Amino acid sequence: QVQLVESGGGLVQPGGSLRLSCAASGSSFSIYTMGWYRQAPGKQRELVAVINIGGTINYADSVKGRFTISRTNSKKMVYLQMNNLKPEDTAVYYCNGRIGTMTFWGQGTQVTVSS
Repeated sequence: QVQLVESGGGLVQPGGSLRLSCAASGSSFSIYTMGWYRQAPGKQRELVAVINIGGTINYADSVKGRFTISRTNSKKMVYLQMNNLKPEDTAVYYCNGRIGTMTFWGQGTQVTVSS
């Protein structure tokens, strides 16, 4: 089982950058597919980016070229570098870990993009 804790959210102006971090505890982190999801008010939770154990990465079309997901297995960390942020990126961002049929979520961190 994996416990996930996000950090790094906050208020940023349009065009700015933030780096989200997700700290994992528990065993077998390196074999989990890790991802970032977000949920804006009144909308469904959506995938932002995912990285599997082989390093294959997928991004939502809306963030391609602006966001970068990475992981450091030795530190049990997953990151989301967000550049050129837009107001529509405003949401609660959740870290997700998945292996087989098991899925784990962090508590979320708020990202607000506003001038």
